[in-house]
Amino acid sequence: MTKIDIISGFLGAGKTTFIKKMIDEVFTGEKLVLIENEFGEVGIDGGFLKDAGIQITEMNSGCICCSLVGDFGRNLHEVIGKYHPDRILIEPSGVGKLSDVMKSVIDVEKEEDVKLNGLITVVNALKASKQMKAFGEFFNNQIEYATTVVLSRSQNATPEQLELCVKQIQSINDKAAIITTPWDSIRGEQILKVVEGQDSLERKLMAEQHAKEEAEEHEHEHHHDHDEHDHEHHHDHDEHDHEHHHDHDDHDHDHEDHDHEHHHDHDDHDHEDHDHEHHHDHDEHDHEHHHEHGENCTCGCHDHDHEHHHHHADEVFTSWGKETPHKFTKAKIEDVLKTLCETDDYGTILRAKGMVEDENGAWIYFDMVPGEYELRDGEPDYTGRLCVIGTDIDEHRLEELFGIA
Repeated sequence: MTKIDIISGFLGAGKTTFIKKMIDEVFTGEKLVLIENEFGEVGIDGGFLKDAGIQITEMNSGCICCSLVGDFGRNLHEVIGKYHPDRILIEPSGVGKLSDVMKSVIDVEKEEDVKLNGLITVVNALKASKQMKAFGEFFNNQIEYATTVVLSRSQNATPEQLELCVKQIQSINDKAAIITTPWDSIRGEQILKVVEGQDSLERKLMAEQHAKEEAEEHEHEHHHDHDEHDHEHHHDHDEHDHEHHHDHDDHDHDHEDHDHEHHHDHDDHDHEDHDHEHHHDHDEHDHEHHHEHGENCTCGCHDHDHEHHHHHADEVFTSWGKETPHKFTKAKIEDVLKTLCETDDYGTILRAKGMVEDENGAWIYFDMVPGEYELRDGEPDYTGRLCVIGTDIDEHRLEELFGIA
């Protein structure tokens, strides 16, 4: 029997750091496969993932790390058949719906000797309120289907912030266990005990029902289009309708790369020297180039009306990725990140990261989430790479901002 745990969480919540803690402290004796359910043409720190399939990286201590692209269910079967692991950890896209990933695993459960086990969502205690408001549907889906919510940065939250955060989570899901103790103060074993003590049956049934309702709604929309097409006087409207759908289809393909950030973190800890920092938990490290902004900072968490049901992430979140041999200075990159943090002139920026060559021949690695950013030195890459994820992104202005237009 293979246990499958899903570790969900919004962009920059700290999923990768949490997974690393659990691998280091709890899963050392298990045959483990770590799966990143990511899609993308520009894989930051992970190379290209253009061909559908599985990118496998052998890790130390009996752990395999893969990035699944394309048909998630089929590739999951392949991983199970090839490795027969004791446990599979799935790290979904930061803007994916937990219910969608669950449904894929439930389908596999019917054919393989696997059990959908832990449904964990990592939430940044300092940003939960803003993210819940700005990205309701995606954020809330990850909370709604979790059996355990793990708060990150809780050591930096005031007691009032922490209590409000817990109340807001409970208003969406009053059955989930919420781990509020700072990660340095709680052992991985204690966390696992909580995770495995939570029954996921109800959540699984909810996910199946949700998938069924979505399928029925899509079917209904499809019939509705055809009905309109049958009436001549609706013909113009129908043409417009089809164009609109077509645009969305294009949009789906163009922006399937909406979340690449996790590839690099796993590549970082694939190396035994572990000398790269994990980016996700900026608040837990005191970086020289780390900046916090106050409550009034226009860092990108704005109130958008995404409360409509059944949005797909690619309709709302877009990703801009560029490869460039252009040489930069640290001052230039810092200036760009500061601009993206403090204004919304380029869109609502949720994440910016990349690695570029410095004018002096070194390489600059950078990472930004709303309100904070970090620069560090890194290994030369095959070319400079930039990636920005967000909503309403102005791609041409971004090129101008980075000086590569």
